[in-house]
Amino acid sequence: MSTNGAKKRITIIGTGLIGGSIGLALKGAKLDGVEIVGHDKERAAAAQAEKVGAVDRAEHNLPRAVEGAGMVIIATPVLAVRETLELIGQDLGEGAIVTDTASTKAHVMRWAAELLPAGVSFVGGHPMAGKEDQGIENAEAGLFKGKPYCVCPSVDAPESAVKSVMGLARMIGAEPLFLDPEEHDAYAAAVSHLPLMMSAALFNLIRTSPSWTDLGIMAAGGFRDATRLASGDPRMSHDIWVTNREAVMHWLDRMAGELQRFRSLLEDAKDEEMLSLFAGVQLDREAFLKQPPERTPAPVGDASGGETRKMLTDMLVGGMMGERMRKLRDLAANPPPRPDKPGAEEGPPRKGRPSLADRIAEGVRRDLDKMERERAAKEANKNPPGDV
Repeated sequence: MSTNGAKKRITIIGTGLIGGSIGLALKGAKLDGVEIVGHDKERAAAAQAEKVGAVDRAEHNLPRAVEGAGMVIIATPVLAVRETLELIGQDLGEGAIVTDTASTKAHVMRWAAELLPAGVSFVGGHPMAGKEDQGIENAEAGLFKGKPYCVCPSVDAPESAVKSVMGLARMIGAEPLFLDPEEHDAYAAAVSHLPLMMSAALFNLIRTSPSWTDLGIMAAGGFRDATRLASGDPRMSHDIWVTNREAVMHWLDRMAGELQRFRSLLEDAKDEEMLSLFAGVQLDREAFLKQPPERTPAPVGDASGGETRKMLTDMLVGGMMGERMRKLRDLAANPPPRPDKPGAEEGPPRKGRPSLADRIAEGVRRDLDKMERERAAKEANKNPPGDV
C-alpha cells in the first residue's frame, strides 16, 4: 500500500473476537500509511478495541467510519451483514472494496449484489478460525495463523479487489481458499455448522436430564470438549441456522444415520465390527491431524499468476457457464422466427428442409446435452458414491 499522501483507511465493522483479532493482526503487520478504524454497535466494544490497539481509533458514527475507506471488513453475525450493507452503501467511495467474515456465503453474496452501488466491489470471506470465548477481550493477533480463509468473489469483482482480500488473508497469517458460495455453505455445514449443532444438542440433552446434578458433577474433559462450541455466540448460531438451513439439515440427517449405524452395531452385539470401526476412525483421525488434506495453495505474490489465476478463472467461468446455459435454454424454448428473405412474410418451412430456427434450436439442444453430460461427469468425479 502506498505511503504517499493521506493515510489509506481500512474500516472494521464489528470489533468482537473476529474483527478485533483481524485488527490486532493488521496492526502487527505494521502497514505504513494505513489507518485502521473500528466501529461497533456496542460503543464499549469499539472503545476497548482502540484501547488494546486493535484499531487506531474508534468511530461511533457509521457513515464517518466508512467515508474514504479503501476496504471495509464487516465482522458481524450473518443477519447483521445485510443491515450493514444497506446502511453503508451510499457512503462508500468509488473503488471501495467490501468484504465480510460471515459463516455462510450464498445469502451474503446476494445481499451484496442487491445493496451495494456500482463502483464498489464485494469479495466474500470467511476465516475458518474462532473459539468459544467471544468479545474483544478474547481477540488475539495469532487467531488466524495457518488457518484456511475462504474467499468467494462475486462474478464481476475485479481482480484487484480479489487480490486485496487475498492480501488481507495472508497479512493476518491465513491461507486463502477459493470457493463458490454454495460450495462453501455445503462444506461449512459439514465441518463447522454440524459440530456446532451437535455440541448444543448434546449439552441440552444432558442438561435437561432429571439426573443433571449427578451428571454435571461427573462431567469432565470429554464432555467439556464435545460441548465446547455450545458456548459460542447464540446470535451467530441462530444466523447460521437461518441462512444455511438446507445444508445443515442434510448433514444432521447424515449424522442421524451414522448414529443409527452405531446403535445397530451395539444392539446386534457386533463387538468385533465395533472394535474395527473405532480403530479405523482413530487411525484416520490421527492421519488427518498429522497431515490434513491440501488444495493447491494460492501462490505468494502476484495473484494474477499460476494457480491463483486458474482457480479464480475456473470459478468465474463456472458462473458465466451457468448464465450461458440459462440463455441457451431460453433460446431452445423460444426459438427466433424463421427469416426467409428480408422483408418477406413468414411462412411454414419447406417440406423436408428444417428452418433456420429449427437448426438453431437443434444445435442448442445438442450444446445443452453436451454440457449436462460434462457437468454430470464432473460431479461424479468430485462426489464418488457415499459422498456429497
